[in-house]
Formats: sequence, C-alpha cells, structure tokens
Amino acid sequence: MYDVKRTQGSFGDATISLETGKLAKAANGAVVITCGESQVLVTAVASPTLREGIDFFPLTVDVEERIYSVGRIPGSVLRREGRPSEKGILTARLTDRPLRPAFPDWFRHDVQIIATVLQMDGENQWDIHCITAASAALLLGGVPFAGPISGVRVAHIDGQWKPFPTFEEMDQATIELIVAGRVGDDGSSVDILMIEAGGFEHTFDLIEDGAPAPDEGVLAEGIEVAKDYIAQVCRLQTELAAQCEIPEREWIVTSEYGDDVMDRVSSLAGDKLREALSIAGKADRNRRLDEIKAELVEATSSEFEERGREVSAAFRALQKKIIRRRIVDDGVRIDGRGPRDIRHLYAEVGLLSRAHGTGLFQRGETQALSVTTLGMPRMEQFIGVDELQEKTKRFMHHYNFPPFSTGEAYPLRGPSRRAIGHGALAEKAVLPVVPPPDEFPYALRVVSEVLESNGSTSMASTCAATLSLMDAGVPLRGMVGGIAMGLIAEDGKYVTLTDILGSEDNYGDMDFKVTGTETVVTALQLDTKTTGIPSSVLADALEQAKEARLKVLDAMRQAISEPRESLSPHAPLIEVVQVPVDKIGEIIGPKGKMINSITERTGVQIDIEDDGRIFVAGLRDQVLKAKEMIGDIAFPRQLSVGEEIEGTVVNIREFGAFVNVAPGKDGLVHISKLAPRGQRVEKVEDIVKVGDTLKVRVSEIRPDGKLSLVPVREGEEDEPESGDGSGDGERRNGGRGRRGDRGPRGDRGPRNDD
Repeated sequence: MYDVKRTQGSFGDATISLETGKLAKAANGAVVITCGESQVLVTAVASPTLREGIDFFPLTVDVEERIYSVGRIPGSVLRREGRPSEKGILTARLTDRPLRPAFPDWFRHDVQIIATVLQMDGENQWDIHCITAASAALLLGGVPFAGPISGVRVAHIDGQWKPFPTFEEMDQATIELIVAGRVGDDGSSVDILMIEAGGFEHTFDLIEDGAPAPDEGVLAEGIEVAKDYIAQVCRLQTELAAQCEIPEREWIVTSEYGDDVMDRVSSLAGDKLREALSIAGKADRNRRLDEIKAELVEATSSEFEERGREVSAAFRALQKKIIRRRIVDDGVRIDGRGPRDIRHLYAEVGLLSRAHGTGLFQRGETQALSVTTLGMPRMEQFIGVDELQEKTKRFMHHYNFPPFSTGEAYPLRGPSRRAIGHGALAEKAVLPVVPPPDEFPYALRVVSEVLESNGSTSMASTCAATLSLMDAGVPLRGMVGGIAMGLIAEDGKYVTLTDILGSEDNYGDMDFKVTGTETVVTALQLDTKTTGIPSSVLADALEQAKEARLKVLDAMRQAISEPRESLSPHAPLIEVVQVPVDKIGEIIGPKGKMINSITERTGVQIDIEDDGRIFVAGLRDQVLKAKEMIGDIAFPRQLSVGEEIEGTVVNIREFGAFVNVAPGKDGLVHISKLAPRGQRVEKVEDIVKVGDTLKVRVSEIRPDGKLSLVPVREGEEDEPESGDGSGDGERRNGGRGRRGDRGPRGDRGPRNDD
C-alpha cells in the first residue's frame, strides 16, 4: 500500500532519518524527519497558478506544536491548541530565513510549508530539523529552488563543537550555533545562508570555571565545523530524492519589468536619484524620492499605460543599483559615511521616575526606550509546549514596533512575527549576563519601545535593555552592546558595512548582527541574500563588528558605568529564606491558615518552593518582619522562664487570655494576672481584646510545653508566682478562678490549646 523511501545518517551521537511515501501523500512533498524519538512531519505545497496582480514571492512557513507530542491534553478551556507559541513562531522564522533567498527571482507561485510536531522525546531538539525536512519536501515536490539546504546545531562544550546536542548536553555549553547552508555549485564548498547563535544563563558560570569564552575566533571556528555537517545532511536529502520519482512541473516565469521600462526610467530619473540618494536625512531623502517617483509615473503614464507596476519595480531596482555602485566604487554610503563609520550615539537612563529601570539608546535615526519591571518568581513565563515540561523563562524581553517609528499610519494588530523575532534576539543577547536566581531572586521583564527606526532596531533594543537593567539595580555580569553589519558584493568585491541603515539592509547582500561584552559574544544572527560568501569575509565582518561594539559600549558607559547599588523604591524587595523541607507544612498551616496570617499581618507576598526556598516580597520593614515570623516557625527559639516577650492576644476565655508569643506558640495569661495588683477583674474583656499587643513574661513552662504568662507593667515589682499561673489573685477571688479554669466542660487546669 505504501512505497516508503528512507535514508539516515549518524552525526556524533545523533542519528537522523528522513522518510517519505506514507504520510500526507496529497502534498507536493512530505517528509518525516526523526532524531532520537523526536519527530516532525514537514509538508510543502506550491500552487500551480499565480495570484492575480502578485508582485512578490508569497512564501509562508507555519509550525504547529501539538500537545499530544508530549502525551498531554491541552490545559485550555476548549482542550485544543490555540495560536502558535513563541517557540513555534521563532522556529517558523528559523525555517523561512535560509529558504527564502534560495528561490529564483522569477518565481511567484504561492508556497506553503507546514511543520507539525508529531512527537517530542524531551531529549532531542526538533526545531533545527524543520529546515532540513522543508528543503527535502521542496525537492520531492519538484519546486524550483537552490537546494538542498540543511540546518545544523553545534554547541561549544568543553572546548569542542558538538553536533546536534541534546537538551541535557546544552547545560554544559557556553554557546550554541545554528547554521544553515547548501553545497556550493562546485560540489565541494558550502555556502552559508543563515547563522543564529546565543549563550545561556549559565554561560558565565562555565567561563568562570575555566571553559573557553565564546569570542569571535571561537565562533569562526564553529562556523567551519558546521559546514561539514551541513554537507553530510545535504547528502541525506540527495539520497532520498534519488529514490523518488520527482514530478516535472511547469512554472510561470515572471519578470518585474522589461528592458524598455528600465531604459526609460534610467533616462528620466537616473540623475535625480543619484542626487536624492546622497541626502543624509531619512525623512528628507524619502520625501525627495517620493517626488521623483511621482514625476516619473506622470511622465510615463501614457507610454506605459498598462505597465505601472513595472515602472515602480524598475524605480526600486535603479535605486538599489545606484546605492550599491556608489559604495563599491567610491566607498561612500547613502548618508555620506564610510564603510566602518558609526552614526552618532547617545544613551540615557532614569527617564521614568516610577519605573523600576529605564534606558534610552539612540544611534542616528534609530531610537529605543526600554523599561524594566522586577517581580516575584511566580511571574516567570511558561514556554509553549515546554509548559508541559515545567520549563519557564525568568528573563523576558518584549519588543514593540509601532507605526509612528517609521512615520507611517496603519492599524495595530498585536506583535508581528518580526517583532517577536527581534525581541527574542535581544533577549538572547542579554540573557547570559543576567545574574542567577540565587544572587538576584527576581523575575525580570524588559519592554523595548522602538520610537524611531532607520536600521537595526533589535540592536538598539539590546543596548537600551542593558541600560534599563543597570538602572534598575540588576547586578549584570557585564554590559552588552550590539551592532548590525551589512555587506555589498559586486563583481567579486566584498564591502562590509558597519551600522547599516534600513535602505542598506533592503538593498544589501547580508544582515549580520553581533552582540556581546568586551570579551564575550553573547548572540549572533546572520542572513544572506546571496550565496558563496567566503569564510574570510565572514571572519573579517566579525572582527569589524567587535571594533564597532566596543565604541557602542563606551557610549553606553557615559550614561551608566555600573549597575545601581540599590533598587528603585518602587520595586519590590525580594529576599529568600531557606527552610527545612519538613517545615513547609507548618509554615503553610492547616488550610493555609499560618501563611495567610503572615501575609495579612505584614502585607508581603510569599512564594514557597518544594525545595524549601521561600520568596518574600514587599517593603523592607514588611519583608524583615515576615522573615522573622517564618524563621520562628522553621527554627523555633527555646523560651525560658523569666523571658519577656511582646505578644498578641489571639483568644479570650472566661478564665484568661491566650497570647501568641511566637508563631504557633500561645500562652495563657490568667484572669487573676490581667489587672494591676490590687484590682479585681470581673471579665477578661474589660482589660484586653483580641488583637491587642501585650508585653508578657514567661512565668512557667510545663512539661508538655504549655506556657503560663504574666503581664509586664512598668513601675510594678515582680510578684512571687505560685507555679500554677493562679497566684494571689485566685485567693482574692475566693477560689473562683480555679473553678473557672475547668471551663464549661469541667476541664482540669488551664487550657493552652483553645
């Protein structure tokens, strides 16, 4: 019934298999990729026709995380999956980025790739394999693209790069590299199409323990190591395709514009464009470009009456050509800078008085404002399907890109995939320097608002986020800066650009973002629009990025050189109390009575972990009082006869008042002892009420631990005690106090347990 084709290979300790022919046979191409017991089905479908009026390549990539993949039922009300998680969106972007530039310029058919997570074993990571399986599905479907393309993950562990590490092995890695590429046209070299790198919360711990720091040299070495595995995984795809009958399909070849249109646009607008593209200011430049385009459209309206789209496309292409030739031939960029020059830098902290921390970073016409909020550990974020594995994020960075940042007006629809991706990159960049929870027991959220945009807002957000955390008093392990690099490749020449503008990103051949401290690279992201970039060019770009990053860090230090010594008065003080695990029940109390009492009396928030850690948050005096109360329960002090304590009246009976002198410890003040010497008490309520504070002295500790107490009054000498808590007052009451001690049930002696 099924004609199943399969191939597999081993890469270090990992075994990867590709299979087709059984599932999703209606798709143009369908491949199941397996690593360990983690398994993903990836399908590719290309529409046989074109959408009317289409002038771009409509590629969509979706990742569907299924909760059944971990053997659980969704926790939502509907008991089904909702919108994609952040992990799913980031994996979709990870898959899209190396595939998109591999399609030919003339291809405009709709292509949809869907990756469905069928199974997760909790050991092997599945995200990187979506790139490989998507490429294989496109190959089997006969869709034209420069494949096969493979994605690999390597992690730097004990000074070595390990391929396809497990989740457990990642705990020993200082940094990971995700690299996607293809075998070059010569059949032996490997072209890099995408790089994603990032450190971890434990990166600096490992460095302090002697692990090599992931600097530019280490990353360049990792890229070279990844190339060999890319070639091997590409061979797996080729072997699978060789077993299958790949259909020959007819595709519609499109052209953005005709040669006659380009010739006319060049003659009418060429000189004007060269002049306009030398205007340094983005707003003035765009205004002039709009004027030139409007003049061009009017001048060509009769000549190219039905070809307005071609005129617009030729106008864009001519801009790209002029910008690139000027950089390669003259070494001059749109705003007049040289290839290695950075725009003006400005940094500031403390802009919002009520925020826990704020940072503003500006680079030319790109501006980001980041705001830090500190909270209890309970505010950590669950991560997609990983929620079912009890995984959380303690540090969160969210990125907002409102339309006014580019001078536009369009409806707000929530965070886009781009916004989620940019926020995740800045989060990855800063994460390694965030202090561990045992040093700083807070959940941390940073929100970056892009207020002005002209290139590399993710790197501006990285810098602003670092500033805001330092302003909040977070003891970072280092200051993190970021810079975006670009590349123009023409006629065998490669010009690397520092601090690219938005237009240079659009019209360039590479977008290369690098973040880190002075000595450690914390994150890296590279996307190319061309193939065959030499390794030496990438290595030089890394070094050029470091040169720029150090300048960015110097500018940031002008605003704040060290984290503030104290937190904002508006931030919660959080302290951790470690108690024996067997004391947790006593601290919580029956039905939460004890813990609720502590929070009500002090006004703090309390989180209790299973390992005995208790997080206490609130104002300083509140936290100290709550810690004392928790400590008294977990580590009860031994009271002694004669010790004076300030307690609270917690219960009243006809024979006396019970006073709480320590958590879970009450003692009885007999009615005969409540009034000053010589005065008679008819009712306990005439002297004290529940909730009153009363200073008492321990007069007796009985063998069963019950306490007898007497009030302490200034100016009144101690009076001999009878040893039973009754004293002379009982005799003055004619023994009524002793009969009253029995209570309504005839109990003998005073009761301390209410």
